[in-house]
Amino acid sequence: MKSLFVVVIGFLCGLYLLNPTWGLIELIPDNLPFVGNIDEAAVAAVLIACLRYFGLDITRFLKRKRLPSDDARGHIESID
Repeated sequence: MKSLFVVVIGFLCGLYLLNPTWGLIELIPDNLPFVGNIDEAAVAAVLIACLRYFGLDITRFLKRKRLPSDDARGHIESID
């Protein structure tokens, strides 16, 4: 039952982001300064969480790869 709920929520989030109504259905209008895109960001976060629930973690593509010369402790040595 929980998986079905996650699928439905994920589908609705995808549908909201695709926005087939050309902006007729908006929780927060996009032309408001600073807050106009908050609803799309929240829906995208929920969609990413739904995908992660089923094992598809798309955030791993955003992680920075460490170079072998990077220090494991994370401090930066000064260059003189």
